[in-house]
Amino acid sequence: MTTSPLRAIDTAAEASADTAAHTFGDEGVPMSVRIRERIQAAQKRFHANDNIAEFIQPGELAQLLDEVAGKLDGVLESLVIDTSSDHNTQDTARRVAKMYLQEIFKGRYQPAPDVTEFPNVERLNELMIVGPVTVRSACSHHLCPIIGRVWIGVMPNEHSNLIGLSKYARLVDWVMSRPQIQEEAVTQVADLLQSRMNPDGLAVVMEADHFCMHWRGVKDMDAKMINSVMRGSFLKDPDLRREFLSLVANRKA
Repeated sequence: MTTSPLRAIDTAAEASADTAAHTFGDEGVPMSVRIRERIQAAQKRFHANDNIAEFIQPGELAQLLDEVAGKLDGVLESLVIDTSSDHNTQDTARRVAKMYLQEIFKGRYQPAPDVTEFPNVERLNELMIVGPVTVRSACSHHLCPIIGRVWIGVMPNEHSNLIGLSKYARLVDWVMSRPQIQEEAVTQVADLLQSRMNPDGLAVVMEADHFCMHWRGVKDMDAKMINSVMRGSFLKDPDLRREFLSLVANRKA
């Protein structure tokens, strides 16, 4: 049976309406606007390196992904890329949207990973070092990759909570999976671990390659950035700080 031209138009319109409803939700408002309004109503900030998971309801990330994919289609169109006939870029917009929301920026949209904490039964009070933990992030200035390593030093006390070795990597990945600058990322890692463990001292050192320097601009392939955050006894005790930095330096060699 042949479909009439008018019926074909109606069918296309219905499909378009279904897509719009999935992208914008039942109220016809873009999902990004609805999430943003909740955050603003709570008077919270939503900077690039903030976590906004508490303001996203079940099922809404899929709608947000559709919205982002649609806008990335527009970006590719403005870059004069023929996504209709170029087999390599036909699904690029959706792939990039999934990459942003589900991988490299997932630390913005997902709640913190579950971390089991154990009491310090043996009253450990000696230096512990974890690392190097491989980190992957993105510069919030150009959205270029930041790839590096993190070392964590902990000086526990009898009241500290201890966490499993793999949980350091999970927490670090959750913080790093956001667009940000390295200086702020290291501080966020230190804040998170301090709140979870309550140690006498905490130290975090990060060394990373920044592709906003490698890929563009000065195009310097050798430059790295190293920065640290010292808390508690690592800040007050120079001998402890030297011991930690010396052990990290030996591991980097």
